[in-house]
Amino acid sequence: MNVTALDNGMMRRCIEMSAAAAGRGELPFACIIVKDGRILAEAMQQVVQDGDVTRHAELVAISAAQKALGRADLSGCTLYSNVEPCPMCSFPVRETRIGRVVFAISSPMMGGLSKWNVLGDNELSNVMPQAFGDLPEIVGGVMYREAAAVWQQWNPVVWLAIRYRGVLAAAPRDEAPRKLQASRSPLRHRVLRRLLALYR
Repeated sequence: MNVTALDNGMMRRCIEMSAAAAGRGELPFACIIVKDGRILAEAMQQVVQDGDVTRHAELVAISAAQKALGRADLSGCTLYSNVEPCPMCSFPVRETRIGRVVFAISSPMMGGLSKWNVLGDNELSNVMPQAFGDLPEIVGGVMYREAAAVWQQWNPVVWLAIRYRGVLAAAPRDEAPRKLQASRSPLRHRVLRRLLALYR
């Protein structure tokens, strides 16, 4: 897995911003979007500030990056986030054709790759190529310890609870960043299985 100096620098900045978000009363989430080594947009969670549950850092950053480029298409961009994007944020990643997603902490319960497979569902590209681009390259575990330290400092008890419940993952065993592969099961099959499980 090739993690560059740029990746580490952008993730370090993202982690600093997540700590600043926590200091403003938000959950510690942050996102940066980069194209050709240049920051197009950076955002912290703004849910509390704006009183709007859709103001996740990734969504705010995607909107700002589109404005910076003057177009909806974000091909060739890399999205950095301290936590794996949720499904709500993952659909715009796919729709804007962001080519690479790099995050520190995975989210087994709410992740747009590890739980819901939006980021890795090739069927989206095959069925609706005009709406969804190719699968982005996904790299997880970049600077996990530093990102986790922000959550732990923000609220040690909540950090233990969300790790115990599987909302955010514990450290990878080898602690090395890794390119992630999605499940082969398409999104709709995974959603249907979960819905059926609710009625059993």
